[in-house]
Amino acid sequence: MRLPRLLLCSWAFVALLPVTSSVLLRVPLRQGPLSQPAAPRGPSRSRRAASGMNVVNMIDNLRGKSGQGYYIEMAVGAPAQKLNILVDTGSSNFAVGAAAHPFLHRYYHRSLSSSYRDLGRSVYVPYTQGRWEGELGTDLLSIPHGPNVSLRANIAAITQSDRFFINGSNWEGILGLAYAEIARPDETLEPFFDSLLRQTSVPDVFSLQLCGAGFTQNYSAGSSTVGGSMIIGGIDPSLYVGELWYTPIRREWYYEVIIVRIEVNGQDLNMDCKEYNYDKSIVDSGTTNLRLPRKVFQAAVKAIEAASSTEQFPSGFWLGEQLVCWQAGSTPWHIFPVISLYLMSENTNQSFRISILPQQYLRPVEDVASAQEDCYKFAVSQSSTGTVMGAVIMEGFYVVFDREHKRIGFAVSTCHVHDEFRTAAVEGPFHGVDLEDCGYNVPQTDESTLMTIAYIMAGICALFMLPLCLMVCQWRFTRCLHPLATGDFSDDISLLK
Repeated sequence: MRLPRLLLCSWAFVALLPVTSSVLLRVPLRQGPLSQPAAPRGPSRSRRAASGMNVVNMIDNLRGKSGQGYYIEMAVGAPAQKLNILVDTGSSNFAVGAAAHPFLHRYYHRSLSSSYRDLGRSVYVPYTQGRWEGELGTDLLSIPHGPNVSLRANIAAITQSDRFFINGSNWEGILGLAYAEIARPDETLEPFFDSLLRQTSVPDVFSLQLCGAGFTQNYSAGSSTVGGSMIIGGIDPSLYVGELWYTPIRREWYYEVIIVRIEVNGQDLNMDCKEYNYDKSIVDSGTTNLRLPRKVFQAAVKAIEAASSTEQFPSGFWLGEQLVCWQAGSTPWHIFPVISLYLMSENTNQSFRISILPQQYLRPVEDVASAQEDCYKFAVSQSSTGTVMGAVIMEGFYVVFDREHKRIGFAVSTCHVHDEFRTAAVEGPFHGVDLEDCGYNVPQTDESTLMTIAYIMAGICALFMLPLCLMVCQWRFTRCLHPLATGDFSDDISLLK
């Protein structure tokens, strides 16, 4: 078999994940064992659309470029200024470029909007890579290919940024769809989706079909363009096949879920399941890769490398520092393994698995490839902020963010990429024990522990002070028994400085 030709290059990608403080202490819990699938018992399948809304109008309303995010067109202000806005389930601010930038062809002009209101507050948002800062205000918003409503929402006018906007990405802002807890500058700033719910009758649910390389191009655009659909306020059954399987939203800040097991080609990584969720596990459309905690990443790469050992790859490829290229149309997909993530289901003693194909985690990089070559970047990377199920994972599935019922649904997408050997899959149920224990909890010291520590410290101080007190008492007693001789002078006041 011919070795792949290696292409060394420098490649920059933005992972739009807000920075969180690191957790310094791990508390390992036992892993809930998983058994083989139980007798099939279909999960509830929800086939609903937002009442009174034209869901068909929302199909195919996303565009983007591979590795640079998916965006939707939005209208801002009065008269409306149309801008492309990145769809990001990993943050909670709606922000748009509001000043000239080398990578922006257009930006938001507050002075031209009669409906803009300045809030007199500034905001700063750092991400895993990049940052931006700006000024807070409110303005009228609508989504041309979304629900037929207009609302007033908070908007951050980005005046300065560093490594945030991407050259050629074609988006000018970001739509944070997560919860208020992670909004900047604080949780009192109402996110866009909360404003939408408060001001309209749109149901508290949205769903994403990110099509990636499976997008059928039907318009003139660059060869690397991808597409998809964002259904705001509902679920469109035409965008998925099979059943929707739901996992609970563990905490309403990011869209946090619980992973209970990871397999590579059916082989369990055999790690404490809490390691998979160390810090947190989230579903984030604004991050490109599948990002894994360090220990999990190392174990997964070792398993993937072993499974694909018929061809040799340099370490730089697995670290995302090198690309691999094959002659066009000859990519040996079959040598790469399937990665399976098991998610806790609504029944906390059961799980379901989503199977991820190499067509998802080997991301095509077309800007550096010639017409005779197909080049790829390894889209699994190491994380210091928990597991992130980014766009390359979501591209195999129709993902439902059912905020009303605090759950996230997964079904096989109708536009997922597959080959004659394998296909993406969502399967279950699998039985387990105490799967909720796989979720990571920040260690906290309770009041009784603090009191115990205080008593111990007091005891230690007493042990040191007792001999000193005895020495002072003995000295004073000796002075009383032996008065100073005539002519001796003692003036304690003279000792005071």
